[in-house]
Amino acid sequence: MGSMRAVVQRVKRAEVRVAQELVSKINRGLLVLVGVCREDTEKDASYLASKIAGLRIFEDENQRLNLSVKDIRGEILLVSNFTLYGDVRRGKRPSFDQAADPKKAEALYLLLAEKLKQEGLPVKTGRFRAYMQVELLNDGPVTILLDSQKVF
Repeated sequence: MGSMRAVVQRVKRAEVRVAQELVSKINRGLLVLVGVCREDTEKDASYLASKIAGLRIFEDENQRLNLSVKDIRGEILLVSNFTLYGDVRRGKRPSFDQAADPKKAEALYLLLAEKLKQEGLPVKTGRFRAYMQVELLNDGPVTILLDSQKVF
């Protein structure tokens, strides 16, 4: 059974560049690195979109993690990252056998972006299959691991 994975980082700002060209930039919000497994479905994308939109990882007036990215009117920068499926249980060079093929991965990545937009969030993306440079100012740091099939 597969599972879509996400590394969610609370940021003050983040940007993606491809060959020195600025592709996307956000201010306060979430940088989300997404890995798609070869067995993932639309259900996995829907689950992750709901989780990401509702994660209460921003401080309220009492400095408690109580607000979501929606509550603070933050932005999302969604970046595809197949290396989240790097398996190093055997040896030291990662195997990416569990990662989805590019066509499927791109379709589910774009579906995730669309579902986040349907949650009312401004969503920007990296460039699928490009060599990207991601720069961020991590806020906290607050970093959450999400998996559509299991709880960490």
